[in-house]
Amino acid sequence: MRLTTKGRYAVTAMLDLALHADKGPVALADISERQGISLSYLEQLFAKLRRNELVTSIRGPGGGYRLSRSSQAIHVAQVIDAVNESVDATRCHGKTGCQQGDTCLTHHLWCDLSKQIHTFLSGISLADLVAQREVRDVATRQEERVNNQKQSEQKLVERIDASTL
Repeated sequence: MRLTTKGRYAVTAMLDLALHADKGPVALADISERQGISLSYLEQLFAKLRRNELVTSIRGPGGGYRLSRSSQAIHVAQVIDAVNESVDATRCHGKTGCQQGDTCLTHHLWCDLSKQIHTFLSGISLADLVAQREVRDVATRQEERVNNQKQSEQKLVERIDASTL
C-alpha cells in the first residue's frame, strides 16, 4: 500500500490550514515555510482543492486560503480524493491485471483492504486531527521554529545595517 507525496502533502497542508483557520486567510507561503513544502507544489495542490470546493481563495493584501466549510465537515479521504490520489493496496491499481493480465489470487483481499482504508480515512475529519494534543504540539513547535528563524534573520539584517552606517 502506498500513499504518494501528493496525498500526504495535501492532507498536511489542509491540516495546517485548519490549525490556523482562526487567524483569517492563510497564505500558501506560510504553509510552505511551516511544512517544508515547495510553494509551487502547494499552488498546484490548492488549485485542485479549490476546484473540489474544499478551500476558497481570498485575493488581495492579507489574502490567502480558507477552508470552504468547517473542519468537522472535511474528511481526510475527501482531501486525498480531491488531488486525484488513491490509497491502493493492489499492484494492478484495482484493474485486475495483476498476474500476466489476469486477476491474481489475492486481488480481492487487497481491493477490500483499499476500501477499508478509504472508509477509515472517511471517518477522520480535520477537526478530529486538530483536536489531538500531539498534532497541536507539533504545530506549536513548527510555529516556534519559524518565529525563531525570522528573529535570527531580523537580527542579521540589523547587524548588516549597523555595520554599513
